[in-house]
Amino acid sequence: MPSFILFLELASIAIVFAGLPLLYLWTRPGYSFFQKLNWVLVFMTFDLIVFGAFTRLTDSGLGCPDWPGCYGVSNPFHALSQIQQAESAMPTGPVTVIKAWIEMIHRYLAMTVGALILFQLALAFSKMKSLGRAPFIASLGLLLLVCIQGAFGAWTVTLKLQPIIVTMHLMLALVLLACLTAYAQQTWDDQSSTVRVIRIRPLSAQLLLIASVILFIQVFLGAWVSTNYAVLACPDFPTCLGSAWPETDWAEGFSLWRQLGLNAQGEFISPIALQTIHWAHRLFAVLVLIALSSLALKALQLTNPALLGLGRFAKLLLALLLLQVITGISNVVFQWPLIAALLHTAGSAALVFCLVRMSSWASWSPSLSQKMSKQ
Repeated sequence: MPSFILFLELASIAIVFAGLPLLYLWTRPGYSFFQKLNWVLVFMTFDLIVFGAFTRLTDSGLGCPDWPGCYGVSNPFHALSQIQQAESAMPTGPVTVIKAWIEMIHRYLAMTVGALILFQLALAFSKMKSLGRAPFIASLGLLLLVCIQGAFGAWTVTLKLQPIIVTMHLMLALVLLACLTAYAQQTWDDQSSTVRVIRIRPLSAQLLLIASVILFIQVFLGAWVSTNYAVLACPDFPTCLGSAWPETDWAEGFSLWRQLGLNAQGEFISPIALQTIHWAHRLFAVLVLIALSSLALKALQLTNPALLGLGRFAKLLLALLLLQVITGISNVVFQWPLIAALLHTAGSAALVFCLVRMSSWASWSPSLSQKMSKQ
């Protein structure tokens, strides 16, 4: 069991890291501190997702092979001798000084987000009289979600990068980003105020929901490709090993509960299963392009001057789709370069952010879509 001292040291690091953005926000005039904190949490969670991808892509996920510390201490400085010993025994293995720092910085960032959500919860509690109970209850939900995400982070290490655990770790990070964005874009009006924000909601919520579900399925498929190291299973484009429809094994490829590099029977996973994983991601990308492009074009058709914000996000959505196509192809053609892989993950997170922002203009009742409603 990790010692109390270790937890105390890690908590101190999280408090210091969280104090930096809080101090910055405190010195910035204008806009409410609470709202600024909410948007900082969105920004930091996005950064955490991208750095998590960097951790995975540099094979640093086991840079510190225990959890929550590194060889039982709070930072790689104190574990330098153990790390160097492991690196000397296996120079190309999962434990090196650089990889240990990458892994621990990722954990520090995650702890910082958790600490800021705790502060958000305390702030929402202190403002309950003016804002009502909704922000406090929502913050409790965010705290629960980040704790679950932390558990998956621990299992990522203790279960030695098991693909389904690593994949769910990324999926939960995107869910957290979506929830934080939805939280931040709420006005949380002072209940004593008579002023209410009026917004036109002409976008179909059904269409937005369909696009979001399709996107999350595709992100899962992409994460499954990455965590199984199947990016280069089809090393050519647009074909796979020169075939317009390669040989597939869906049962082996999508057997979820198994160890890294192995199939459900404990044997080495076959190349056919890996190319099936890759091919599924490519095929579903076509549906994603159709669904999200349709949503963006539908939003662009709305020319009401009050909908300039929606138009900007629709254009951003199209630009992000183009980025995903370019980086996805680059991952194959240029043999999985780090920058393309990072941009591909960042683009996925940005697409989630964009769809949540567009929900501000969405209505569940198309017949009422042109009416005015309270925010």
